[in-house]
Amino acid sequence: MSAADALSGFAADALSGFAADALSGFAAAILAATGRAPSAELSQVAAGPTALDRLTDSTGLGRSAFRIPRSPMLPPPTDDGVPELFCPGPVRDDPALGETVNDGIVEWAGQVGIYPGQLDRLRAYNFGRLIMLTHPATNDPDRLLAAAKCVVAEWATDDYVVDEVSLGADPAVVGSRLAKLHAVVDPARLPARYAPQLDAYRRDEPIATAFRSAMEHLARYTTVAQLGRFQHQLGILFLAWNQEADWHVNGRTPPVWEYLVQRHLNNFLPPMVLVDAVAGYELSPDEFFDPRVRRAYTTAALANVLLNDIHSGTCESDTDFNLPRVISIEEGCSLRDAVTRTVEIHNELMHAFVADAATLSLIGSPNLRRFLADIWAWLGGSREWHATTSRYHGEATTRS
Repeated sequence: MSAADALSGFAADALSGFAADALSGFAAAILAATGRAPSAELSQVAAGPTALDRLTDSTGLGRSAFRIPRSPMLPPPTDDGVPELFCPGPVRDDPALGETVNDGIVEWAGQVGIYPGQLDRLRAYNFGRLIMLTHPATNDPDRLLAAAKCVVAEWATDDYVVDEVSLGADPAVVGSRLAKLHAVVDPARLPARYAPQLDAYRRDEPIATAFRSAMEHLARYTTVAQLGRFQHQLGILFLAWNQEADWHVNGRTPPVWEYLVQRHLNNFLPPMVLVDAVAGYELSPDEFFDPRVRRAYTTAALANVLLNDIHSGTCESDTDFNLPRVISIEEGCSLRDAVTRTVEIHNELMHAFVADAATLSLIGSPNLRRFLADIWAWLGGSREWHATTSRYHGEATTRS
């Protein structure tokens, strides 16, 4: 059975017993229920017993070596059947600041030529609000705008190159299109005879123009190392989009473990790794690339992108992939049960991040503690945006 057949058949079976609008409401309720969410202050959450257990297990030291106050990490289960997300809410919500950034994004998108004829829709997605929510360490609109341009360039690539056939996406040529785009993200130097052709591509392809413009703006606020890590993470993202195209071209539905590997690569890490640059400090390369630190923030990124799967899965086309659908196919369960299982996986990963953060906060630098706290704040802001953006609410068209 092809991937398209499996997913289409799954969608028909799953939604016959649980209407699409009810499923959407179930997903919305999961993200919106922040009344018993963990604290937005990572230092308070990392003091919990689960983090302490993990910390002493990973270091080999007994509990007496640490004096960390204990507090419950999970709220009691809800009575309404809605699974509880272990994810904070936003640190700050400044609508006026978000609107300022959003105005700048819409103006810039018109200048570089992305989303032509759809700028009103882009405005409604409110990516300015996303960046305002996820980077609460600064109130500088221009710093936030630099980060927002990078996010929108990434989302435009996903829409125009990977996902949206109506916008020209074609899985058969994803690899070649992304390779050319990467020559803009990490600028290639060609021999003189061929350089003008690459220059013309950089100038005439709107997404290439968007990335070039966004990264020039971002470079005002990054060190060489910070910009390099962003380029590195984009290369990983492009690799993951190629993997997704492979599934479509070859008509294959991935097993759950392979899908999670793809989401480990295809997530929000490019904007997440900018938290220090946007806030005006730098986590040293030695700490940023330390395997223990990288494991922590990549785990957080994988957990957070599953919120996207929960929400966008209710408005994607029948041939798109998301974790609930892949779980439902592999385990033969209902889509609602698969959404609940996705929440469980998300929570397991989030607890792992908190435990890692507790360990690293004891042995790392002050900037590492700040970086991990800013990652936690990013997760909470992302949750709030996913729960409110029109990209996943109130549109008749499919989105991812």
